[in-house]
Amino acid sequence: MTETNSTQNSDSGTEPNRRRFLAAAGVGAAASMAGCLGDALGSTTNASTGESSGTEEDDRTITVGATGEVEADPDEATVDVGVEARGESAEAVAAELASGADELRATFDELGIPDDNVEERRYRISPVRRREDDTTEIRGVHSFEVTIDDVDRVGDVIDAVAEGGADDIGRVNFTLGDETRAELRKDALDEALANADEEAAHVADNRDVELEGTTSVATDDVRVRTTSYATGYESAADDAGGAPRTDIDADPVTVTASVTVEYAFSER
Repeated sequence: MTETNSTQNSDSGTEPNRRRFLAAAGVGAAASMAGCLGDALGSTTNASTGESSGTEEDDRTITVGATGEVEADPDEATVDVGVEARGESAEAVAAELASGADELRATFDELGIPDDNVEERRYRISPVRRREDDTTEIRGVHSFEVTIDDVDRVGDVIDAVAEGGADDIGRVNFTLGDETRAELRKDALDEALANADEEAAHVADNRDVELEGTTSVATDDVRVRTTSYATGYESAADDAGGAPRTDIDADPVTVTASVTVEYAFSER
């Protein structure tokens, strides 16, 4: 029995929270060439025309960056499986790959895996020179990515394709289906917005000002951290005492959302 080796993958990197407090504090810039003085309340002045492009109220904002994170058990898994062949000619290798692929497809049908859940991944036939005797051998590979809608069946699928002639079983990736992903995206955004509200309220209390409402909201990409397991999976004997049955206990999948919210404020 070997230990399960897992890693977490993220759809994109996570940016640090950004916090910025923009208040109408005196930033008076001397414009010596034009002889103009910027509004000490934060508005800007056009040096050539003297027209103001902002007001005190325009700059009374607090901008907060916040994240929200939710977890859920995976409800979908993918696994790469394939067949390999070696021979003296490309024709012989192609024929062996075709036979092995047909056996795998038959296994997929027996498992009740829909054709839409089986995607062609890699098909390659190429010559390889063997160093030990300086001869050339033809090698080939034909692989598939299989999507499993019931994560409790992952171990059974792995065992079945191994018995069905698979020469290679790659990493198992536990993730979320489209519906679950969309629902958790909303939950993560809700938490991020709640965290932004809480932080903005804290900043306002610290500065002794009153929040007046939201002026703008921006959302970044929502990230989904899936969990992958190498083929050194954990196995255990079945109840009948037969061959060991593959058993993978997946960790939760994490969904993270980031927002940037701008709030208006007034003096208390």
